[in-house]
Amino acid sequence: MSGMIRIVAKTARICFAGAIPALVLAIGLVTPTHAQQNYPNRSVAIIVPYAAGGIADAGMRILADKLTAELRHPFVVENRPGAGGIVAAKAGASAAPDGYTLLMTGNNNAISASLFRALPYNILTDFASTSTTSFFDLLIVTRADSPLKSIADLIKAAKANPGRLNIATINPGSTQNLAAELFRSAAGINAAIVPFRTSPDMATAVLRGDVDVAFEFYAAMHGPIDDGRVRTLASTGPQRTAYLPDIPTVAESGIQGYEVTSWNGISVPAATPNEVVQILTRAINQVLGAPDVQGKARTLGMEMRGSTPEAMTQRMQNDIAKWAAVIEKAGIPKHD
Repeated sequence: MSGMIRIVAKTARICFAGAIPALVLAIGLVTPTHAQQNYPNRSVAIIVPYAAGGIADAGMRILADKLTAELRHPFVVENRPGAGGIVAAKAGASAAPDGYTLLMTGNNNAISASLFRALPYNILTDFASTSTTSFFDLLIVTRADSPLKSIADLIKAAKANPGRLNIATINPGSTQNLAAELFRSAAGINAAIVPFRTSPDMATAVLRGDVDVAFEFYAAMHGPIDDGRVRTLASTGPQRTAYLPDIPTVAESGIQGYEVTSWNGISVPAATPNEVVQILTRAINQVLGAPDVQGKARTLGMEMRGSTPEAMTQRMQNDIAKWAAVIEKAGIPKHD
């Protein structure tokens, strides 16, 4: 009888010992999914590649506040400016792929893909998209007393005086600068593009009459626009802006197919679980539709609008190809 008891006990020990690896494996399989279903359960960082106070930073802070309320854990903006966004993107690419470090990406990354000889990351393969967040059309402006009252006037003046018309932008390779390069090409005009170091420097040149027109975002020009010191000739997006609905687009003004819209979105490291990506995508799209979000965005000269991950990735791919062609045609030198 005692022998039988020993056999049963030994068998039980073997069965229990054999069950331990299976139990550990089961826990290993269940835990990540369980964690993903409870995402987020702590604070989330949003890395922004610009200094605090700018328009992109303002948009991300609006989003962060709303996501904090929606997902009930803090979403905190971390500003990491420098090196054309490379500092921020490198930090985002090397972060743990768990959804707790997000990166603001967008049109600047599409430009950088062709503007730099080499980058320490690949914006298409090292990151996964969640959703677009904000869109910014450019405005083509001139001083209030300028004889130019439309895009047609601008093109006519440029063709009548080849090389004499001046178009102001900020530094070469910026969205403003490339939008002007694309405009010059699409309109078939010979005009000089004059880059300035900062937006305030450029605005001063416009007001003094040192340049004929400028390409700039509403956020940088809303003061002189609102008080009537400059005239807006056109916006560069696919349709008229909500904050200047009476201003025609460049396409409406006769240059068919011309469209430039800067944009931002949220990316995560490529290995981030799809469940986390989907939670973020749903939450971002949900909060961006709130009336107060739309109202704040309008006063800043931007439209906040979400998307699917696939649509955001496609937009990035399209913009990489678009700006690569513009940079090559304009002969803009690549940065090291």
